[in-house]
Amino acid sequence: MEEIITKEDLRQFGLQLLDKMRIIVQETTHVQTELAQPEWLKSKAVKKLLDISAGSVQNLRVTQKVRFKKVLGSYYYNKEDLQKLFNDEPDK
Repeated sequence: MEEIITKEDLRQFGLQLLDKMRIIVQETTHVQTELAQPEWLKSKAVKKLLDISAGSVQNLRVTQKVRFKKVLGSYYYNKEDLQKLFNDEPDK
């Protein structure tokens, strides 16, 4: 028994294949984006990101409002903690 493949069958197959390829590309891009964004930020990046002074960054560390690590003399701050800190601030 022979099955005949029509142009419409090929078109549908092509559309399904493209949809699956788009999904794979989107998932791969999402994973790469997450990996490209560091979990820990240096003091300089925190100052620039939040537009605050070095003293304010130090105050966040001293008051233990955000997690930090000291590596070879440089401080690194947890990005998630910084986001939570400023998302939890009540509106004035």
